[in-house]
Amino acid sequence: MQHIDFELEGDFVELNQLLKLAGLCDSGGAGKALVASGAVRVDGAVESRKTAKIRAGQIVALGDVEVRVHAGAGP
Repeated sequence: MQHIDFELEGDFVELNQLLKLAGLCDSGGAGKALVASGAVRVDGAVESRKTAKIRAGQIVALGDVEVRVHAGAGP
C-alpha cells in the first residue's frame, strides 16, 4: 500500500479537492466522479459526500493508496 502525507493549509480540505491535490486525479470534477463511484473511503468507511470536510488526523483511501492528513504549520 502506498502512503501519501498531506499537510493542510487551513482547518479542512474538501474531499474532491484533496484527491486532486494529492495527485490521485486530474481535477476536482474527476475527484467528484471518484467519490460518486463509491471508490473513496474516509477512516475506513465509504464516503459519498463529494465535498466532505477532511480534517487533520483523517485517512482517505482510494484503491491501494492512503492519504494521511496532517495539520499544517500555521501562520
